[in-house]
Amino acid sequence: MCTILRIDSLTAVQHIAQWSRMSVLEHVAENVRRLRQAAGLSQQALAEASEVSRRMLVGIESGDANVSLNTLDRIAEALGVKFADLVQAPTGAGRDRIEALAWRGRDPASRAVLLASVPARDEVEFWSWTLMPGERYTSFADPAGWHEIFFVIEGCLILELPGGERRIDAGDFFVFPSDRDYAYRNDGDAPLRFVRNVVH
Repeated sequence: MCTILRIDSLTAVQHIAQWSRMSVLEHVAENVRRLRQAAGLSQQALAEASEVSRRMLVGIESGDANVSLNTLDRIAEALGVKFADLVQAPTGAGRDRIEALAWRGRDPASRAVLLASVPARDEVEFWSWTLMPGERYTSFADPAGWHEIFFVIEGCLILELPGGERRIDAGDFFVFPSDRDYAYRNDGDAPLRFVRNVVH
């Protein structure tokens, strides 16, 4: 398991400014193509194994597709690699500092950055998220056994779960099994920033 460390708002803002220079899913196209070829798979074979359309896979490998995090999870599983292997720099030395921008919302300031990933039973992902006012991120259920752990740095996070909504204010944290559909939402009038661990 992994412990979330508190990050002061000034540090978070400085890091977010640095990440804003990255392009969304900067390394995914190269990594997916390289890993698919190393596995000896055609695009059609990988599409079938990951239950992703061949058209989507062609778009991902050419850098033209706006791909969801769930789709990347399925591709990683089909390739027998970790999510981090798809988004980190191909020449990256390790997963303790990935800092890869993996999702961007309608507002360019809404983003999810994969900071690091360390082994747990399988893997632990460490994320930094920003949602601007009115922004919402939806996710399908993860496999059984997966959990999310997050800590709100600034603003108020509304977590939508099948059993209802939960409000998590700045300075508070929450842990929940993510084997169900869920969504993050910012109903406030200021940016929402939080760190998130995905644990299996």
